[in-house]
Amino acid sequence: MTDKFNAFMMTESDGVREASLTQLTEADLPDEEVLIKISYSGLNYKDGLAICGKGIARRFPMVGGIDLVGSVIDGGQTEFAAGDKVIVNGWGLSEVHWGGFSQKQRVNPDWLVRMPTGFAEQETMAIGTAGYTAMLCVLALQEQGLKPEDGEILVTGAAGGVGSVAISLLSSLGYQVVASTGRQETHDYLRFLGASDFISRNELSEAGRPFQKERWAGAVDTVGTTTLANVLSQTQYDGVVTCCGLAGGADLPASVLPFILRNVHLIGVDSVMASKERRQQAWDRLESDLDREKLAELTTVEPMSALPHLGPKIVEGKTRGRVVIDVNR
Repeated sequence: MTDKFNAFMMTESDGVREASLTQLTEADLPDEEVLIKISYSGLNYKDGLAICGKGIARRFPMVGGIDLVGSVIDGGQTEFAAGDKVIVNGWGLSEVHWGGFSQKQRVNPDWLVRMPTGFAEQETMAIGTAGYTAMLCVLALQEQGLKPEDGEILVTGAAGGVGSVAISLLSSLGYQVVASTGRQETHDYLRFLGASDFISRNELSEAGRPFQKERWAGAVDTVGTTTLANVLSQTQYDGVVTCCGLAGGADLPASVLPFILRNVHLIGVDSVMASKERRQQAWDRLESDLDREKLAELTTVEPMSALPHLGPKIVEGKTRGRVVIDVNR
């Protein structure tokens, strides 16, 4: 009898999308070269959208989960051998390729990054796409020459996955971090991660003047729309803003004034299709720069069976930090 295993699958029928646990066999998996036994995945905003049927899936049926970590079962004719620990982030998982909400998966070897030896598997998914994206943002700030003595760094969507890891990383590197959040109950948590001050989400989400008083030396924005427009208008001369999310919206009702009068730099950060070399650089920096105690504090672990409940929570902004999904529970 063929061994079956659990997966969380999205389907569409007559325009109606549904998501639920199902059972698969290896014969059901995509025709890719590397077979992986998955240990953990992670819950990201994109995953929440997909679970709620709003989402990102462009083919059906589709196994969700844009992240995974696990051990190679069969590496085929690749550089990967049975037992190798590997990570996949992005590359269209849960959109056009089956993802990490499964106990097994077949993937393209070009998507694989070797798991840093300093991490446990659960830690890599506590980081996941959100933390890896946060590291890409920090790298971009530093590559533009931003130094701790230049001034305050703003992080929007601070209690979310990207925001939480960004605060931890930036504070560990000596930056003074201001957290923007709409939930006062998260202040103690964010202060533990390294936030030195707070600004209400409402102060940035209301439409403001296109050119405001200078405050931020840099920023990591996960919200977009009016929030990003206000951040840009408050950024200091020669300041740097990284943009990696659209939790508030995809539009940008901004002015060119901050760019042409203050030389503000706006840098888009994509984690989905980043090169393998850039990914490895980010993971190597995470291994050296991320405080493990803080990582543990911002992490909760949930079973794959809880995904129908967790999807709406992350879309509504009611999760905190990083949610790791144990696919074997």
